[in-house]
Amino acid sequence: MFQAHTSPKLMGILNLTPDSFSDGGLYTDLASAMRQVETMVAEGVDIVDVGGESTRPGSDPVAADEQIRRVLPIIKAVHADFPTLPISIDTTRWQVADAALRAGAAIINDISAGLDDPDMFALAAANNCPIILMHKQGTPKTMQDAPDYSDVVSEVIAHLRQRIDAAIVAGIKPEQIAIDPGIGFGKRKQDNIDLLANLRQFVELGYPVLLGASRKRFMGSICNVSEAHELVTATAVTTALGVMSGVTMFRVHDVKANRQAADIAWAIKQAQ
Repeated sequence: MFQAHTSPKLMGILNLTPDSFSDGGLYTDLASAMRQVETMVAEGVDIVDVGGESTRPGSDPVAADEQIRRVLPIIKAVHADFPTLPISIDTTRWQVADAALRAGAAIINDISAGLDDPDMFALAAANNCPIILMHKQGTPKTMQDAPDYSDVVSEVIAHLRQRIDAAIVAGIKPEQIAIDPGIGFGKRKQDNIDLLANLRQFVELGYPVLLGASRKRFMGSICNVSEAHELVTATAVTTALGVMSGVTMFRVHDVKANRQAADIAWAIKQAQ
């Protein structure tokens, strides 16, 4: 399912949570969630990423059974109405991923890269399931308290190399692995900027790269904007930058704007 060096794919965010940093509480019932999926499909989404646990800075963990209660109805409904649309499950718990895969999800998006739950890699391997491995420093509850790096790019790359190796040892096929530098997850403002400036180094690892910069707070501090929903244009800029750097997947709230940014950047990149 994952392919490097291909046209950019957009992963539309569907947070079924009351407390996500940008869209918490907007899609907590099936009807509103399905309307959002229909909108994203019309705007050109390639993957829908469903999550039942907020991982914003300061957030508390959500029990696996509560995550399952939140995500299963929408996964089943999306799979029924859009059977060819890939669904990813945003979770660090194997029980949630297992239930989601059985309901129609096809991808695991694990922000802990298998560290929060040692059974996650075994589940992915047993199902021959694509998995996204992300870097984060600390836990969502405390990750923005005092993040610290000597060289953020090399340290994040080293961490992702370790998690890739662990995934392969656990039986996950290399072609089923994608990586995510984890913009905003235990990163200072300059750390995020440095990661964006060096996306090619992540692409050069040879695995498809997912970029998740959508509406992140560090961009608001640059643009002097305090409301996350006002960072659509800023996000589209990072998408265009990512395409030009070789990134192939983008996790976004605003599909229409980022579809345009990705497609224009891709056309330019193809002409180079």
